[in-house]
Amino acid sequence: MRVIITGATGMVGEGVLLECLDNYAVKKVLMINRKASAIKHPKLEELIVLDFMQLSRYTDVLKNYDACFYCAGVSSVGMDEVKYTYVTYDTTLAFARALSEINPNMVFNFVTGSHTDTSENGKVMWARVKGKTENDLMKLPFRGQYNFRPGFMKPFKEQKNVKTIFKMIIPFFPLLFPKKSLTLKDVGQAMINTVKDGYPKQILEIEDIKVLAEL
Repeated sequence: MRVIITGATGMVGEGVLLECLDNYAVKKVLMINRKASAIKHPKLEELIVLDFMQLSRYTDVLKNYDACFYCAGVSSVGMDEVKYTYVTYDTTLAFARALSEINPNMVFNFVTGSHTDTSENGKVMWARVKGKTENDLMKLPFRGQYNFRPGFMKPFKEQKNVKTIFKMIIPFFPLLFPKKSLTLKDVGQAMINTVKDGYPKQILEIEDIKVLAEL
């Protein structure tokens, strides 16, 4: 399969990218970044897009892909709702709509978060915004659209984009909270399997991701 990945300069995107590069089922990866990455691989190509709202300008480059694994995102810490909505909802939906027009036969996977609020009415701002994002992504005419809600994700050893404070808890968290823990290999493999096999749910909690990764 041929896969598009966003967010490869962050921890989740980098982990999903490494799994795709190592996985025999993936023939080619196009990472779309706002800034250049140092990662090089025979399967890998890079497209720099400074404004994800303008993705339709790159239609010719984006044809004939089987999936997009959308791992780009920001923390809501220190952000007001208007700014967070623009980054998390407006930008993601614009990107996804552009891809659905270019190739509706692809699978679009969105990395969201545990406790996302699809009622859109809860008190937690980030959860409402991500819930609205999930709801509207599921309305787009893709062959498949899945929303990944991972908890703690253990990165690959070779990953570079891992915050120091996160490195400190990596050895302990999975032992203390195994039901809330995944590896980024699990997440990447599960994403690949949505393209190969599909899944009966569009919203994937931690247990769903573990099941899907083992198919």
